[in-house]
Amino acid sequence: MAGRAAPVPGALLCALLWAAAAAAGGGPGGSPAPGAFGRVYRGAVNISAERVYAFAYRSEPGQVGAVRVYVNSSSENLQYPVLFVVRQQKGVLSWQVPLIFRGLYQRTYNYQEVSRTLCPSEPTPETRPSDQIIFVDVASMAPFNIAYELLVTRLESFQLETNKAFNFTASPSQPQYFLYKFPQDVDSVIINVVSDAAYPCSVVSVQDIVCPVYDLDHNVEFNGVYQSMTKQAAITVQRKDFPGEQFFVVFVIKPEDYACGGSVPSSVHGNANRTWNLQRTKSLQVTIVPSIKKSVYVQAMFFSFLGFLSFYLGSVVVAFVHYISTDVKLTVPFGSVSIAGSGIMTSSRPISASTPEGSSYGAIDESSSSGGRQMSSPERRPAAGSDTDSSVEEESDFDTMPEIESDKNIIRTKVFLYLSDLSRKDRRIVSKKYKIYFWNIITIAVFYALPVIQLVITYQTVVNVTGNQDICYYNFLCAHPLGVLSAFNNILSNVGHMMLGFLFLLIVLRRDILHRRAMEMKDIYTLDYGIPKHFGLFYAMGIALMMEGVLSACYHVCPNYSNFQFDTSFMYMIAGLCMLKLYQTRHPDINASAYSAYASFAVVICLAVLGVVFGKNDMWFWVVFSMIHVLASLALSTQIYYMGRFKMGKCYLGIFRRAVMVLYTDCIQQCSRPMYMDRMVLLIVGNLVNWSFAIFGLVYRPRDFASYILGIFICNLLLYLAFYIIMKLRSSEKLLPIPMFCIVATAVVWAAALYFFFQTLSSWEETPAESREKNRPCILLGFFDDHDVWHFLSAAALFFSFLVLLTLDDDLDTVRRDKIPVF
Repeated sequence: MAGRAAPVPGALLCALLWAAAAAAGGGPGGSPAPGAFGRVYRGAVNISAERVYAFAYRSEPGQVGAVRVYVNSSSENLQYPVLFVVRQQKGVLSWQVPLIFRGLYQRTYNYQEVSRTLCPSEPTPETRPSDQIIFVDVASMAPFNIAYELLVTRLESFQLETNKAFNFTASPSQPQYFLYKFPQDVDSVIINVVSDAAYPCSVVSVQDIVCPVYDLDHNVEFNGVYQSMTKQAAITVQRKDFPGEQFFVVFVIKPEDYACGGSVPSSVHGNANRTWNLQRTKSLQVTIVPSIKKSVYVQAMFFSFLGFLSFYLGSVVVAFVHYISTDVKLTVPFGSVSIAGSGIMTSSRPISASTPEGSSYGAIDESSSSGGRQMSSPERRPAAGSDTDSSVEEESDFDTMPEIESDKNIIRTKVFLYLSDLSRKDRRIVSKKYKIYFWNIITIAVFYALPVIQLVITYQTVVNVTGNQDICYYNFLCAHPLGVLSAFNNILSNVGHMMLGFLFLLIVLRRDILHRRAMEMKDIYTLDYGIPKHFGLFYAMGIALMMEGVLSACYHVCPNYSNFQFDTSFMYMIAGLCMLKLYQTRHPDINASAYSAYASFAVVICLAVLGVVFGKNDMWFWVVFSMIHVLASLALSTQIYYMGRFKMGKCYLGIFRRAVMVLYTDCIQQCSRPMYMDRMVLLIVGNLVNWSFAIFGLVYRPRDFASYILGIFICNLLLYLAFYIIMKLRSSEKLLPIPMFCIVATAVVWAAALYFFFQTLSSWEETPAESREKNRPCILLGFFDDHDVWHFLSAAALFFSFLVLLTLDDDLDTVRRDKIPVF
């Protein structure tokens, strides 16, 4: 290009430009013509004629000067676009008109009007103003003239201010970006961006002060941190991440909406695949507010740990009160001994306790229910304190109940069953059977947690390195980073599960130790009082509660579609273990083994994963799942109804064939009263509930399949617990003050927890942009959001629920087992 052989000194050229009058068009042949800001220049270019404009401006000391260039061309010839090149002191920016954006299926979106903000000059430390020069070259390779328009303006509102909203508009061909500087006393800020319209889809990016600025759809993801956006976006920025203590906030409008959950364009070919000047202007408002200070982090951590340490203090107080009451009882004559907190009452002489009059569990076959126990002499039993772990005593297929006492089929199918009928096996064998729950869940936890931790660390690293905040579904309006973690508050709020799970283990351990001491003091098993004490399932429940906290924290490191099961796997296990423990209380000899129980949990987790993958649109999955659900309910109901003595024949289909025969014989042919009325009522209600869940899933196909499965577990657990308590009161049994308090506390805390659970703050079932529409500010200490409060309350609710199961039958410690009904 001619006229550029010798460089012109900047100061001299500025003086000449300021003295010259603005020309109507740029200089031909590459000679720069002085330009004026705010004036529209019209011209034409071709292969032999290009235009060059020179714009000079003066920056005040300490200020950043920003310039915006608007160009337009009426040409629709994609073979010969108009090329615009802007040369600055430290960079070059270029683009073409028509400006082309590409979408799905090779669809193109062409824009003839483009505006770009030039990379601003850095503030000068000098005390006097500095002069800046900008050259704008307009050229084309077309053999014919192509008309264009050019407008260069200075931006008056380029720097964003703290706590001050700023409104503007943007479009795919007219992106915007602004500068923000950290105030002296602010270490972290939150960039809040809102819009009244969900579409067009947009991207918000935070980039360092580096030229060029990536402000187009195809390159905005190359640098910095970014989020897609519909109506709302929020990005937390820390001063330590920007050495210059300033950054650009970039706003880009995407040519298509599918990335934000909008419609996907159809696949077409030819000219129909091109769209010209699609109107996609979006009005936005940005507000930058200071984030929390470091002192708030300290307060939140103190609140979390001290709040749950109060549970430890309360447990110590209760244990001390029991210890005092024990000292009083030890002074009672006749040698009665009470072991506080162990749920065991022993005496040097038999304690007369009988079923109250009017109980539905009358005196029918009472002698037969206890006769087997009377036949077994104390010499045949192991010593009270001998709880050996010999491998000889491992559970096997050999039934340890002596056949000489009575046949199991006769005992377990009696009309009226008592606890003595279902606690006839050797205590050591049964105890070891339930200890397997504890050891197995530890093994599962270790093998499950290690790869989970490795995976979420990788996710967090990817987010930090790429800057793509669409990977993780946080509540960005209340996501407080700490170190490499993007949402430390969501992780900290899970400390309650771990602390209360450990506290529950300590409480169970104390009961276990006191129980063993009571055994050493006197052979209480020759008296057969109270519920048999097996603590294996309680230990497993405590470990499960702790692991729920660990895995929920791992999930919230980067919550998304790929790791959702981390947050729910141990919830399924907790619900299942609670039901097993409730059933084991009065059926210690016939409860499920640890291997079959954990295998069932594994199947449930597999179904949950398949449901999330296929459950959204595939009707076949819901049909298959509903059939499995209904058939499993029937099979389990039949086994429960017949106390595990239901013969299935050579194949598992026999269980359903016999169930149909029983229904036909008892309900249709004879219309007789069911043999086990109470169990029948429970199972009918339970099946109706489960069938309702199956029908609901088949009809509505809920998108959150993991929560749907969890709801099935929780409803069945609550139904069984309510039945258990009702039957307990119906049998004239008591609720002592501690279990009564735990029941009330459980109901109240669960009600509050569920309220916060349903305050949806994000959803990985939707696009990241749609999920951010649900984001809400913090509600507790300016640090925790609704979901964090759910974590706190659900941990307490689970703890109280466990205590209910642990203490519910303490009133039976002085009652003979042949007087305790089974239901």
